[in-house]
Amino acid sequence: MAEDETRKNDAAKGQRQPARALHVAPAPHVAAMKLTTRRMMIDVLIGLAPVIGMSVYVFGLYALKQLAICVSSCVAAELIFTAMRRKPVSVGDFSAAVTGTILALSLPGTAPWYVGVLGGLTAIGLGKIVFGGLGQNIFNPAMVGRAFVMITFTSALAGPAYVLKEASAEAITMATPLTAFKESGVVTGLWDLFIGTTNGSLGETSALACMIGGAYLCIRRTASWRIPLAMIATTAVIAGIINIANPQAQWTMLHHLFGGALLFGAFFIATDPASSPLTGGGRFIFGAGIAALVMLMRTLSSYPEGVMFAVLIMNAVVPLINRWTIPRPVGGPMPAPQVK
Repeated sequence: MAEDETRKNDAAKGQRQPARALHVAPAPHVAAMKLTTRRMMIDVLIGLAPVIGMSVYVFGLYALKQLAICVSSCVAAELIFTAMRRKPVSVGDFSAAVTGTILALSLPGTAPWYVGVLGGLTAIGLGKIVFGGLGQNIFNPAMVGRAFVMITFTSALAGPAYVLKEASAEAITMATPLTAFKESGVVTGLWDLFIGTTNGSLGETSALACMIGGAYLCIRRTASWRIPLAMIATTAVIAGIINIANPQAQWTMLHHLFGGALLFGAFFIATDPASSPLTGGGRFIFGAGIAALVMLMRTLSSYPEGVMFAVLIMNAVVPLINRWTIPRPVGGPMPAPQVK
């Protein structure tokens, strides 16, 4: 009553009352307002730092050139497409920079410059903007760009890459570990796969760097730990069964885990919040499905690696996974209305 009387007196005196802001939004209502897109993207870049550092150590200027091309292409594409749609500039949230970094790390260092440019334009344009922008894309943008350049410029991506052998200054050429085993039966040592002194795409060579950066993202809760756990566990189970069925096989479970882009995809690609399931159970299904598809491609197809295609396939299944794993409401489902 006293407050109402004060307002009447202030109104009578001609004093204007400040309007009270009423914020209305659908559930869920997040209390942790610090968990912004910008903070999450910065966390991803920090998590990628060990992977970037190892790629620069192994591939030198090739890695720096590819990173510069892909990041600048994605940022430029973001500016161009948002201007065409007359939307506010969104490069300040670093999402385009993250897309460009992941795209670069999924490419070989010696890929021609136009591969990175067209990959960046495709990643932002077809992988993100056509769906409405950040958070509305159903496919991982970096993998959309990677798939496009892989199909379009197969010969350019299949060229030799230069790596440092045993931390020496002499650069040599070699096939990627999975390709060498698939085509010639050559088995790369586990230590080289773990540390990263092998050939391959920039971000997939070092299992150690991927695990360090991935652990940081999981601790910060920027990435869901359920997806990489499901991917690693499913890969270990399937590879273990294969090893038990064929004890003489030289490519072991650890080779499957450390070789190729499995760990890089598990921590930095599959955990994209916009293109992964919303529920905890759905994330387990999502990660397990990716791993199963990767092992299927590695063992039964002529293609040595399959993380990119597996992620894109499971991205398309995410709406169904979300529908299958709707959590049970507290107190049980609402009773059906009774017809009188």
